[in-house]
Amino acid sequence: MCPPEHFTVDYAINPWMDTTVPVDAALAVKQWDLLRTTLHGLGHTVHVLDPVPGLPDMVYAANGAFSVDGTVYGARFRHPQRAAEALAHQDFYATVGTWRFAGPEHVNEGEGDFAYLPAAYGGLILAGYGYRTEPAAHAEAQEVLGRPVVSLRLIDPAFYHLDTALAALDDRNVTYYPGAFSPAAQRVLAQLFPDAVLADRADAEAFGLNLVSDGRNVILNTEASAMADKVRAAGYVPVPVELTELKRGGGSVKCAVAELRP
Repeated sequence: MCPPEHFTVDYAINPWMDTTVPVDAALAVKQWDLLRTTLHGLGHTVHVLDPVPGLPDMVYAANGAFSVDGTVYGARFRHPQRAAEALAHQDFYATVGTWRFAGPEHVNEGEGDFAYLPAAYGGLILAGYGYRTEPAAHAEAQEVLGRPVVSLRLIDPAFYHLDTALAALDDRNVTYYPGAFSPAAQRVLAQLFPDAVLADRADAEAFGLNLVSDGRNVILNTEASAMADKVRAAGYVPVPVELTELKRGGGSVKCAVAELRP
C-alpha cells in the first residue's frame, strides 16, 4: 500500500475524476490508514511504499505491478501522468524479498487489469482490456508468469479497469458485473465461473467490486452495502471500510492494495 500523502485530483483520466471538487487530504489519509489497520487486524502483513511528490495516484498501489509465485510483471501506464509510478514499484520489488522482476514491453496497469485464481483450472489469470491495458500485454503476461491468461473485453468506460468490474472472492471463484463486459466475455465468464456472485450496476457504481478478499473476509467500501449483503449470502464475511475520498480518483479498496504472491 502507498499512503495518499500527495493525493489530489488535478487531472481527469477516468470518468470518476472531477477536478472541480477538492480532495480532503486529511480525511484521505485517515481512511487509508483505517484500511491498513483493518488488514493488519485480519492477520495480514502490509508493506508500505513511500509516496513520491508529483505522483498523486500512487495511492492506487494495485496498478504498479502484478505478481504470481515470486515473479513480478511490471506495469507500463497508459497515461503519462502516472508513468513514473512504474519505476517506484520496480524499486520496491528490488529491495523487498527475492522477486524475479520482468519489465513490460506493452501497456498494462498491473492488478488493475489482472486477477489471479490459483485453484481455478490449475491457476488462471483473468485479464481486462478495452481502456487501459493492451491485449498484447495479456500474451506477454502469460509468457512471463507461466499461467494461462483469459482476455476479457471491457465495454463501459465507467469500469475502465478489470478491478472495478470483477474480483476474486477466493482461490477459485469470482464476483463480477456482467454489463461491464462484452457479450462474448460474459459467455466466457459464465462458462468458467457458473457459481459466481453476480453484481448489478448499482453495486459496481458503488465500487463494490473493487474489493479485497482473503477467501473468508471480504473488505469493501461502506457505500457498497448491497454488495456486502451478496457476499454474506454467498458465505463470506463482509468487512466494510469507508473510502469516500479515494473514490474521487476512481478507486477503492482493491485499487489501494497490491497483493504480494511470493
